[in-house]
Amino acid sequence: MATLYTATEAAKAATTWRRRLSAGTATVTPATVRSWVTRGHLAPAGLDHRGRPLYTSADLARAEVATRGRALRLVGIPERTASSR
Repeated sequence: MATLYTATEAAKAATTWRRRLSAGTATVTPATVRSWVTRGHLAPAGLDHRGRPLYTSADLARAEVATRGRALRLVGIPERTASSR
């Protein structure tokens, strides 16, 4: 069974991935994760015992990749530079 993450846990995981590409400058917040849901980049895989949405790491990775270019541009890193690392 895949590991499921709350929005807060998902934000921490996605921040780790982004920071590897952006030399520590890009951050993903729980609000960003919720935005990915609103914009259709991410769908909950279930709910925790408190009714909070849970996300799989594979779905998080897809959402992070889908939004990476814009995020890196916002911190001043061209996507071509980041993807060539």
